[in-house]
Amino acid sequence: MPKDLISLSLPAPKLTAIDNALLALETTLTELVALEPDARKRLPKMGGKSEAFCRQALSVVSQNPQIVNPSLGLASAQADLAALDLLRPRRQRLQKLVERMQDTETLLGSDVMATALEAYGLLKISGKSQGLSALRAGLSTRFKGKSTAKRLRAANDPDGNNGKVA
Repeated sequence: MPKDLISLSLPAPKLTAIDNALLALETTLTELVALEPDARKRLPKMGGKSEAFCRQALSVVSQNPQIVNPSLGLASAQADLAALDLLRPRRQRLQKLVERMQDTETLLGSDVMATALEAYGLLKISGKSQGLSALRAGLSTRFKGKSTAKRLRAANDPDGNNGKVA
């Protein structure tokens, strides 16, 4: 019997509130950019290990302006670092929310799949006498690849011992 791992209700007022909150974020954060994958790969990245280096380098050169060429863009880098410090905790909160949404989607899909598999099993057993053979056959296309894989394994293992030595 399928387990009901989750139960989720999303009434219209709640969906409207979610959509309005998302719209507010989208319209407020118009400065955010989307990079093409190739462009993202080519950029030098400030990872966890590099962040301390970057902060220290900016601090040292800002305390020693005599060694800084004006073309360096120190003020811009400092502004970028400050914006990063403001944006990061909000991204982390959103990321946690997205992970919870993904896990919830997984549980909802698992509940649906478990029930559908049990229903399909019932159709295979009881459906023949109920005139549901054609409908069951239509559903069986979901498993066509699996039977092909089983046939290939059987063809490669004529002894039928799944590659185990007797």
